Amino acid sequence: MGKNLKLLRKKHGLTQVQLQLATGIEQALLSKFERGERVPPTDTLITLADYYGVSVDYLLDRTDNPEINR
Repeated sequence: MGKNLKLLRKKHGLTQVQLQLATGIEQALLSKFERGERVPPTDTLITLADYYGVSVDYLLDRTDNPEINR
C-alpha cells in the first residue's frame, strides 16, 4: 500500500518530517505506512488524500488513477 504514498511524497519534494509538519501525522508512522508495515486508519487516509488531492483508493493502491470521483 505504501507505493503511492511514497511516490506522492517524493513527487511533491517532501521529506517525511515536512509531511509530518504539514499534516500532523508522526514521521515514524508515515515511514511504516510507506513501507507497508501498517495500514493508516480511515481518518489518516482522509487527511493524506485531502492533502495530496487524490482518492483514498489511490492511496490504498486499489487504482492507478489518482482522480477523485465526486
